[in-house]
Amino acid sequence: MFQTLLDVVRRVPRGKVATYGDIAYAAGFPGSARQVAWALNKSVNVPWQRIVGAEGKILLAAERGLEQRLRLEQEGVAFRGLKVDMRQHRANLSTLRPVRRPRA
Repeated sequence: MFQTLLDVVRRVPRGKVATYGDIAYAAGFPGSARQVAWALNKSVNVPWQRIVGAEGKILLAAERGLEQRLRLEQEGVAFRGLKVDMRQHRANLSTLRPVRRPRA
């Protein structure tokens, strides 16, 4: 499951963001937003900064949250106060080819 979630995260383009729920849904695991957070926490070499909370809110605390915002701003992502401007920067994951889930 985690690998499938991370495959979707890697497909979020530079300058765009997706919510934890968007990633779970696109990976075929609707309702598994918390598992997306777990997968990102245990991973390296994924664009973790492109994944935000509902409505574009950065959910990471303190320095990690600041780092996420700075990384997103470097990619050209605009903020409205404390939230990403989702109308402008939300990735359209429906345009991605479905990720193949491994058979059990």
